[in-house]
Amino acid sequence: MGFDFLGGLDDIVAMGNIFDESEGAPALVLVDIQEGFDDLEYWGGGRNNLQAEENGGRILQYFRERKWPVFHIQHCSPNAGCPLEAVHPGNKIKLVVASEAGEAVITKNVNSSFIGTDLKERLEQAGLKTLVVVGLTTDHCVSTTVRMAGNYGFRTFVVEDATATFDKLGPDGERYEAQLIHDTALASLHNEFATVVKTEEVVGVS
Repeated sequence: MGFDFLGGLDDIVAMGNIFDESEGAPALVLVDIQEGFDDLEYWGGGRNNLQAEENGGRILQYFRERKWPVFHIQHCSPNAGCPLEAVHPGNKIKLVVASEAGEAVITKNVNSSFIGTDLKERLEQAGLKTLVVVGLTTDHCVSTTVRMAGNYGFRTFVVEDATATFDKLGPDGERYEAQLIHDTALASLHNEFATVVKTEEVVGVS
């Protein structure tokens, strides 16, 4: 069973804010926005949402201006030769969303930001109930993190234009374009594990 949302997104947006601030400040979770994802050949070729990192940076700045909590997730792949391996230069978090003093940086080595980390404990100890998730990739680490967040009872928003993915090959060798993978991954999350929104719905039109 998915998370039981209190009211629809349309009602919240009509009030000028997608967040129910009566539940306290939301937390931003930036998943795996790392240099290694620039290696398109390694990840399968085509990619969608080339503006995803920039949008993630806009949302990060919005949270910083309000002094809302921020959690940077950094994937340290156990696979030798992976651009996200801890010893690889690609492991570095991209400058557009680089952490600042006081912001948590949590490392992981599987898809979910909750497995093998203390993310859940940190969120609960801080009394945080609402999460905004951005990052890479939509169908892997973002999706897995969002699914667990919803199951844990967090009110979760995933930002469609601040996430992205790559082309994938099916078991029969058929290539599926990144945009299709992205869209179907988000469709599977929406209204079951999270609410899918756009950057402008988070930061407002400026």
